[in-house]
Amino acid sequence: MSAATPPGVDPARFLTAVAEDTYELVSGLDFVTPVLVTSVPGMEEIVWPGTPVLEIPDLSGAVLVRAAFEAISEALPYGRQAVLLSGDAPDLPPLLIGKLFRELGRAALAVCPAAEGGAVAIAAHLPYPGWAEVGLDDPEPVKALRARAPGPRTVATGPGWHRLRAPGDVHRLDPGLEGWDNTRALLSA
Repeated sequence: MSAATPPGVDPARFLTAVAEDTYELVSGLDFVTPVLVTSVPGMEEIVWPGTPVLEIPDLSGAVLVRAAFEAISEALPYGRQAVLLSGDAPDLPPLLIGKLFRELGRAALAVCPAAEGGAVAIAAHLPYPGWAEVGLDDPEPVKALRARAPGPRTVATGPGWHRLRAPGDVHRLDPGLEGWDNTRALLSA
C-alpha cells in the first residue's frame, strides 16, 4: 500500500484510512458479518468491537487469497459464502458486493474485476475450492479461474471497479459517492 501513497501523505496514515473506509463499507451491509483479515499489526483499532480480526502472514498472490478464505472459514464455521475484498478500494459501492453474493446463486466463485487488471473482490462458497488458484493482483483473474474451473458456469463476474495501487490512482476516487470519509479527510488535509 505504501507504493500507492500520494506524495506528501504519510504512508501509515494512508493505509489506515483506506483500510478503515473499506471495512466501514462492509460493516454497513445487512446480513453480512464483517471480518478483518490482515497481515498488518495494529489494524484491530479500525474495526467495531466484536469484529473478528484475523491475522495471517504477509503473503501474496493465490496463497494470500487461499489463506484469507481459510481463516474466514475457521473463524466463521457457520458461514456458507464469503467475499474477500481488497483493502485498497475505499469508495467501492456496497451494491457491487451484493451483486457478487447474487452471482454465487449460480456459480462457485464470482469476481469483481479491477480496472487495469486484477480483482477488487472475490466471492466464493465455503470451503474455498481447491481448484481456485488466483491472486487479487493476477492480471486476468477471471480468465485464470475459468481455465481451472471444473465447469463452464463455475466462475461468474460482476461489474468492475478500481483500486488504489499507485499514487495517481487517487484521481479515480468518486467524490460524488458517500463513504470513504477517512481517505477523503486525509487527502484534503
